[in-house]
Amino acid sequence: MAAPINVTSKTFTLSTGAKIPAIGLGTWQSKPNEVRTAVSVALKAGYRHIDTALAYGNEKEVGEGIRDSGVPRGEIFLTTKLDNPWHKRVTEGIDSSLKDLGTDYVDLYLMHWPSSTDPTDLKKHHPDWDFVKTWAEMQKLPETGKVRAVGVSNFGIKNLEKLFAAETTTLVPAVNQIELHPNNPSPKLVKYCMDKNIHCTGYSCLGSTDSPLAKDKTLAGIAEKKGKTTAQVLLMWGVQHGWSVIPKSVTQSRIESNFQGVDGWALDDDEMKALDSLPDRFKVCGDAWLPVKVFFGDDE
Repeated sequence: MAAPINVTSKTFTLSTGAKIPAIGLGTWQSKPNEVRTAVSVALKAGYRHIDTALAYGNEKEVGEGIRDSGVPRGEIFLTTKLDNPWHKRVTEGIDSSLKDLGTDYVDLYLMHWPSSTDPTDLKKHHPDWDFVKTWAEMQKLPETGKVRAVGVSNFGIKNLEKLFAAETTTLVPAVNQIELHPNNPSPKLVKYCMDKNIHCTGYSCLGSTDSPLAKDKTLAGIAEKKGKTTAQVLLMWGVQHGWSVIPKSVTQSRIESNFQGVDGWALDDDEMKALDSLPDRFKVCGDAWLPVKVFFGDDE
């Protein structure tokens, strides 16, 4: 029998010493009028980790939801991200996010993608700039007090190696936020990050409605055996692997269920192995829309 885990109170310690809650609310593809309520509902339900991004176009509503909740800002771990067309304007990017969020700092600021996109033509990459230069600017932010930690998102091993090889890189990212679920488990990439003391956060951790996970019989069988939803099983699988999870929902009952159903139990070794061994592969988020390739199949 696996020892029971209380995910709602569990945290992971970042390289900075800060503690990131094991479960948070994701807000990607949450519409502005829905996300304010979702954030408030989540915080009132006990969530203490909220994830957003400039690219989502909902930071203002996320900030409003935080204030609506009545939960003090100091109790919340807040993550946002630098958008691709802002790579040459890191200071302006964080200032824009802070203004919209209505806060004077974020706990974690991520480079959303390793793509320095030309803001005048989103199909083009800057010829004279790349993510290494962006990171050199992001490294300066913690000393300003505007961010407590900086990290990256959607970085595979190849791009992390490039970042570490650069003479300008003096700070290891505290976090790499990547797509993580049993159809995109990325064990090689996760191990690489852990070996470098980079915490992983899993986005799209429930797959998506049209992913093979939605119909997977192994997953459904484990959920039935445990008396849990498939979403709760997927969240527990991620946390037991050592990464934080940020399930997205705008439905009150699901927001509450995802959070309240992950305490007092755990998956045993056989159940973890069964989920680790699912044969299907599916990515919710690819790179075809970017001006440069960022996924190279080096994650497993």
